[in-house]
Amino acid sequence: MSSADETRNTSAKRDLDEQALFYHRHPKPGKLGVHATKPLGNQRDLALAYSPGVAAPCLAIADDPSVAADYTSRSNLVAVVSNGSAVLGLGNIGPLASKPVMEGKAVLFKKFADIDVFDIEIDATSIDRMVDVVSALEPTFGGINLEDIKAPECFEVEEQLRAKMGIPVFHDDQHGTAIIVSAAVRNALLLAGKRIEDVRIVTSGAGAAALACLNLLVSLGAKVENIICTDKEGVVYEGREKGMDRWMAVYAKNTEARTLADVIAGADIFLGLSAGGVLKPELLESMAEKPLIMALANPTPEIMPDLARAVRKDAMICTGRSDFPNQVNNVLCFPYIFRGALDCSATSINEEMKIAAVDAIAALAREEVSEVAAKAYGSETPVFGPEYLIPSPFDPRLILKIAPAVARAAETTGVALRPIADWDAYLDRLNRFVYRSGLVMKPIFAFARNSEKRVIFSDGEDERVLRAAQVLLEDKVCRPILIGRPSVIETRLQRFGLRIRPHQDFEVVNPEDDPRYRDYVDHYFSKVGRRGVNPDTARALVRTNTTVIGAVSVSRGDADILICGLAGRFSRQIRDIRQIIGVAPGVGRLSGLSLLISQNATTFFADTYVQDSPTAENLAEIAQLSARMIEHFRIKPRAALLSHSNFGTADTADARKLRAALALVREQMPDLEIDGEMHGDTALSRELRQRVMPNSTLTEDANLLLFPTLDAANITMNVVKTMTDALHVGPILLGTAKPAHILTPSVTSRGVVNMAAIAVAEALQRDEEAKG
Repeated sequence: MSSADETRNTSAKRDLDEQALFYHRHPKPGKLGVHATKPLGNQRDLALAYSPGVAAPCLAIADDPSVAADYTSRSNLVAVVSNGSAVLGLGNIGPLASKPVMEGKAVLFKKFADIDVFDIEIDATSIDRMVDVVSALEPTFGGINLEDIKAPECFEVEEQLRAKMGIPVFHDDQHGTAIIVSAAVRNALLLAGKRIEDVRIVTSGAGAAALACLNLLVSLGAKVENIICTDKEGVVYEGREKGMDRWMAVYAKNTEARTLADVIAGADIFLGLSAGGVLKPELLESMAEKPLIMALANPTPEIMPDLARAVRKDAMICTGRSDFPNQVNNVLCFPYIFRGALDCSATSINEEMKIAAVDAIAALAREEVSEVAAKAYGSETPVFGPEYLIPSPFDPRLILKIAPAVARAAETTGVALRPIADWDAYLDRLNRFVYRSGLVMKPIFAFARNSEKRVIFSDGEDERVLRAAQVLLEDKVCRPILIGRPSVIETRLQRFGLRIRPHQDFEVVNPEDDPRYRDYVDHYFSKVGRRGVNPDTARALVRTNTTVIGAVSVSRGDADILICGLAGRFSRQIRDIRQIIGVAPGVGRLSGLSLLISQNATTFFADTYVQDSPTAENLAEIAQLSARMIEHFRIKPRAALLSHSNFGTADTADARKLRAALALVREQMPDLEIDGEMHGDTALSRELRQRVMPNSTLTEDANLLLFPTLDAANITMNVVKTMTDALHVGPILLGTAKPAHILTPSVTSRGVVNMAAIAVAEALQRDEEAKG
């Protein structure tokens, strides 16, 4: 390495260090905090949370310890425990210095599986001391994750704790690595056409992680006689004394070979968990056909992938680094294994549960890659093969696959104290964690399923639409029609690893060559010919404006629903919809409804996108259209007209407008629960409402908020969305003659799916109403 390269690397490391120190210090030190899950706002709350009310759950648990899962956080609480004796890349830095790492582990548990964690750094080095300290924690936790404890002590500590404790004890450095490695091996052997019982495995490294990997591979069918271990002292052979222990001795061989070079010939799998650069390129030449090279040392692998490929183009390569394909990262499994184990109150994490996790991870890699995982890989979506043996750590489906598999295995093997009683409900709960819209959208999808409605997407070449189309087809929600160039759609489907195919699974409208082009031009001109559009402009727009094409398709009856908006200005798209599809009979103006789903509430906001300054009549119409849409979600609408005036405390024009709107709604839709004008906090707090208006007609907190102006609605919705990290569904366009919705440019593929399902449910509801 040149001096210039060394200077650049030193400077880059210094910058990273400074940023990391700032990240950990601000805005408050550390990465973890504790928040209350119950209200504590008055004397009654205090009496329930502490004395005297807390006696009731205490006595219930004393009578039946299993109900601790019902009355405390124990069943969702894990201890990440370390003595700091083997911190990855840092060595024996001690318990206090290891705390940032353990806090980081806790954050991963919470982020990926919604598991609460206390990180516990213990000043204990002897096996007996560690076992005594950790085992005494059992009443507090639902599981123990041992971390960064050096070998061979870690083997003994885990073994004794598993025997002594009635909750899962899992040393992630061993078993987490082993599970990911085993999943990669499963898929690599599938691609190579080899059987695990036949392959020859050579390791570099015989520590905790390496031995755990070998033990799990043996459980999966690998033969001990086909495994040779090497470490810094050379080959693990019978009679060797230096650096040996009883766990390594299982793999000792009667051999004269003493070095890695002596044993690598003919190996199908190289498993490296040792040090950078130990696998020299020339050693790869003698390995078996289509070898799997797992160079997992960090930050420098046993061999860099480019060097390995230069010698063996047929090799499949895994590393522990995120900047290469096939990253072996423990976050792929440990949050989800604990999720499944905690959810069924497992007493341990046994071999069958680990194998279930292996199978789930390996199977997921063979499925199409999700949008979130694709983003983690950049512009080229990986497809199952040598460069993609294991999923991305950011694939949201990991929890949906691994946790249920682990919980089922726990039940089958008899270690689940509280087996999952309702698997559909359990999967729903996991789905809600992954996709926060899950619970709210469930009635919509149930209603829309098995629909034959034709949904035309104006942005048919967009990755999000392509991914959404596959989900919609799998869920049997609709028949997608995509507007776009067929060659572009085909190329992108292949790039993103999607299996749906144009003209087989969905229709394609090619704007450059549509046999209906002249008919579409005539239809479009009949709608806009007296609105400043001449025939030449009409011909150009029907060739180039995909929203116009989609709207004409719906207007003519070639499609039932339009979804557009990923490109172009909202105002132009709504103009095209208004002019071509038109407004429904009896509706004065189009309006927009937005749904925000936060951890604490599901709230609708209107009108957030369309009408700048609605009149009282407009507001009354918006309230009624919004209420009918909310009923599609099987939610009872409760509306509040929001103002700076609180039940007459001010007499401004906007306050008077809201009062007039309230009177109109009560006259036109007397069954709608609505009140106002009121403050925003009054609308969302029954307690506040009782103080200022004891006879308010709102019986519960409002879930439909109506605003005097577009500015007020849009600003409030976006501020709340950002402050609460709420999921936005919408805008849902209200009042069109046929269902049509304009997406926002920031929408995800899941958002596209949600809007399509909402539109299908809307269309089906209209059909039912038309039948009487």
